[in-house]
Formats: sequence, structure tokens, C-alpha cells
Amino acid sequence: YFDEAELLVLLIEKYENETQPKFRDPDPIEVIKFRMESQKLKSKDLANILGSRSKASEILNRKRKLSLEMIRKINIDLKIPAEFLIADYE
Repeated sequence: YFDEAELLVLLIEKYENETQPKFRDPDPIEVIKFRMESQKLKSKDLANILGSRSKASEILNRKRKLSLEMIRKINIDLKIPAEFLIADYE
């Protein structure tokens, strides 16, 4: 009886691994853009958080990576969990 139950568990796990979609970590820039859109914020609002328009523009256009200081500011001001902001992105 135990062997049958163990085999059934293994088959179910194999089925789930092959058929269930794999979820990736959300892209930090897309998370920021989504939050800005949902709160009706503009890039100038992000510039106020980060300290300059050029930084905000470079971040949103993926020309600059988020620094730890930027992540902390965005986490506090936009209420985005830090774990969403620290993920690697292109």
C-alpha cells in the first residue's frame, strides 16, 4: 500500500512539473511602471523620489541599473516590496 501511494505522489509531482506554468520573478522595471501607472504617477514623480529626472529616465529606459539606495527609496515611497526590486533584469 505504501509503495502505491509513494508512486502516486511521484506521478502527480511529475505531471505538475511538466504541465504547470513556471513563474518567473517579476521584472523590477515593469513592477515600477505598473505601480506608477496604477497610482497615476509620471516620470517626474519618480524623479522626485530618485533625486533627478535623468536618473528616473535612465532607470525607466533600462540604461541604468537600480542601486541599493534607489531600491530603498522606491520601496519606501512607492510601497513596492524590496524583493521585487532586487531581482536581476536586462
